[in-house]
Amino acid sequence: MPAIQLTTGMIARRLDEPLHRVTYIIRTRGIEPAAVAGKARVFEEEHLERIAAALRDIDARRDGGG
Repeated sequence: MPAIQLTTGMIARRLDEPLHRVTYIIRTRGIEPAAVAGKARVFEEEHLERIAAALRDIDARRDGGG
């Protein structure tokens, strides 16, 4: 089965997060896309999990949990 291809907008919708938070994580954590389709960066499920974990970490620190 081929890997699921996700754009930054699709990742933001799946995580129910604003696009700017997703792009911030991608930029600051050095997450490289699996491919580029035209001008769109394309990510895979493993990237989504990494982005979600980074967002949880930020939220936990902001809320005093770490």
